[in-house]
Order: sequence, then structure tokens, then C-alpha cells
Amino acid sequence: MKKYSYPAVFTPEGNGAYSIYFPDFESCYTCGDSLADGIMMAEDVLAFTLYDHEKENRPVPSPSNLNEIAVQPGEFVNYIACDTLAYIKMHSNKAVKKTLSIPEWLNEAAEKAGINFSRALQDALMKQLNIN
Repeated sequence: MKKYSYPAVFTPEGNGAYSIYFPDFESCYTCGDSLADGIMMAEDVLAFTLYDHEKENRPVPSPSNLNEIAVQPGEFVNYIACDTLAYIKMHSNKAVKKTLSIPEWLNEAAEKAGINFSRALQDALMKQLNIN
């Protein structure tokens, strides 16, 4: 999981609304009621699409050059940035039960110290994976 930036084509739809698509991805499109809403929606769909690629070990295409994307009159191209780690942290916080084994003496010492085993394991995994 990492940070990305891809060009998106914005098409005005009237009343301030926009349709948005990413030419580097098939079926990666969204819309927004305003430009600001469209940018937020574009970041969300891009992060979802990229996370799906990462999760399924599919290749992630290189971003197209902004200046090489053909647009129709009234359309414009803008880069959209996203962070798939931040996205998955926000959308997938379901707890997953894990069974593990530790030495009895370590269990007793940790219980005596009042250590939260779930928190300790999460902290250790994030440190091991260099995740903040």
C-alpha cells in the first residue's frame, strides 16, 4: 500500500456538477455535485481501484502524462492523489481474531503488568511493517 497520483478527466454536467473518469483504468469513474465534491469522490474511487489492484496482486499501470490526454471542449484534466494505506485504514477496521502462542512466563509477566495483548500485537506489527 502506498501513495499514488493519476490524471482524471473532469466533464462539466451543468449546475456545477462533474463527471470524472481515469483514462488509465477501465471502469474507474465517478461524479460530484461540485468541483470540490468531484475531487473528493475521485480520490475515493481511485484509492478503491488501486487498493483492489494491490489486494489481488494485479499490475498497477503507470500514470499517463497529463499533457497527452485528449479532452473535449469544456473538459479538463487534473491529477488526483490518494494513499491506499490511509484508505484501507479508514474503510476496513473490522477486528480479526488471531490465535497465537507465547511462553507461559511471558504471558504471566504481561498479565501482571496489565498489558493489552491486542494493542501490543498491533503496535509490534505496525513497527515491523513500518506503518504509522
